[in-house]
Amino acid sequence: MSISAAFIKRPIGTTLLALAILLVGAAVFPLLPVAPLPQVDFPTIQVSANLPGASPETMASNVAQPLERQFSLIAGLSQMTSTSGLGSTQITLQFDLDRSIDAAALDVQAAINASTGQLPANLPSPPTFRKVNPADAPILILSVQSRTLPLTEVNDYADNILAQQISQISGVGLVNIGGVQKPAVRIQVDPAKLAALGLSLEDVRTVLASTTVNAPKGTIDGANQSFTVYTNDQLLKAQPWNDVVLAYRNGAPIRVRDLGVAVDGPENAKIAGWAYAGAAAPEGSTVQNGRSIVLAITKQPGANVIETVDRINAALPRLKASIPPTVDVNAIIDRTQTIRASVKDVEFTLLLTIALVVAVIFVFLRNVPATLIPSVTVPLALLGTVAVMYLLGYSLDNLSLMALTIAVGFVVDDAIVMLENIYRYVEEGMSAVEAAYKGASEIGFTIISISVSLVAVFIPLLLMGGIVGRLFREFAVTVTLTIVVSVIISLTLTPMLCSRFLKNEHGRQHGRLYQLFERGFDAMLSGYKRGLHVVLDHQFTTLIVFIATVAATGVLFAVIPKGFFPQQDTGFISGFAESAQDASFASMTPA
Repeated sequence: MSISAAFIKRPIGTTLLALAILLVGAAVFPLLPVAPLPQVDFPTIQVSANLPGASPETMASNVAQPLERQFSLIAGLSQMTSTSGLGSTQITLQFDLDRSIDAAALDVQAAINASTGQLPANLPSPPTFRKVNPADAPILILSVQSRTLPLTEVNDYADNILAQQISQISGVGLVNIGGVQKPAVRIQVDPAKLAALGLSLEDVRTVLASTTVNAPKGTIDGANQSFTVYTNDQLLKAQPWNDVVLAYRNGAPIRVRDLGVAVDGPENAKIAGWAYAGAAAPEGSTVQNGRSIVLAITKQPGANVIETVDRINAALPRLKASIPPTVDVNAIIDRTQTIRASVKDVEFTLLLTIALVVAVIFVFLRNVPATLIPSVTVPLALLGTVAVMYLLGYSLDNLSLMALTIAVGFVVDDAIVMLENIYRYVEEGMSAVEAAYKGASEIGFTIISISVSLVAVFIPLLLMGGIVGRLFREFAVTVTLTIVVSVIISLTLTPMLCSRFLKNEHGRQHGRLYQLFERGFDAMLSGYKRGLHVVLDHQFTTLIVFIATVAATGVLFAVIPKGFFPQQDTGFISGFAESAQDASFASMTPA
């Protein structure tokens, strides 16, 4: 009694089992997330610290070094890099792959607290950190522009409304604002006039800092009532600043307008962003070429790229309604466009592979029932694998879809081996049921052994460590699951179908198509015989050709270009321009 006997005996139960696998897989397939690659999160934390006006050397020695000394004590830290610029320092901490990012974040916070006493006392705010992989490219870049409003006002809507609302969308990790133009008031004074009055820039700065403080004003207490004084004496526009008294000389006040002028402008005039409409812009985008506030949106670790972008696009109409209609919000780069196209192309390849496999089976078997029986195995095995992928939290990405594509050939092998062994007994005169029992009992162990040997090929990938192992583990598991599901189907459904639909066609008059294929096979066999005779007649030459082929393979393997992944044209070019240290901001801006 073989494993398949019980399923041959109970065709209805076997059919229901196959239908259950089919329906579960079909129901789960739309629920699988879509991604370019398997989800592999680098446990990476980026720490930022700001000290306005400090030189890069000061930031590196006074801010970065104390933090780095504390971070180096954290367990599981595999790499630490820092970049210091004018008034800012960024430190990137990368931990071991098996390190919990949440536990690492607690250690980083403790290290920041421990370094507080060594940091400059005039640091405006403590260093901050975020659990976003800095190597992740933004999934969506938005341009916020206006033809009529100044950029400082556009920045206000982008920062206080758009960025904050988008940050709350599920899957969004961080919204970086490029070309920040926060509103500010600049006091421009004449140094010669300052010197003539015996004043310094520090004297002016001290007076200006105390002038706009929004401090408590006190209360007015009466016999029966008490009133709290509420007033905001902050000066938010340039015009009132011209009347601010900076000092007194000879009993006369010295005002800002006596030494210079107050003007409205951005907080940092050395930061700017530009947006240009290009081929990468999504359809319907109305980007204006020129200055813009840029929102670069990155996803949270573990979030699905396409689902996150879809949520953002769904929320944009509501967000646009909360800002003036003169402010335009457009997507200038949507990273999911290439991801969707890539996954769609692999899905088409998978369907084409299934069609070609079925066509090849028909060409060689030249029998419709015999072709359909192993062909049924393919969608069942794939959909059964999809159901298990959903339970494991896998996604439909280039690697998992490639695994399913490759596994199509493995899937039909088991079913064809079972079919061929049963069909030969049918040709010998047995009934289909008897042939199914006998053929399945003989070939069942062979199918299992073949499948185990195939699974063994992927064991090194399953045990591989590091980032490469993390990426290719989903590929190996997907192929393994497909092979296991195909074994189950080949031992259950395939012999049952053979027992019901196979017929002995010995002596039957075949049609022209059958005869055409037969003549083709005969010609192929004849050509193979002639080639075999040539090889056997020139054995030494054949041996030399074999040795040369092996040697050429080794040479080509050594010289062929190597890389982590094949190069892919995503239609996106990223550039970086670096100029001399003394280059002005105006010389670096686009013409």
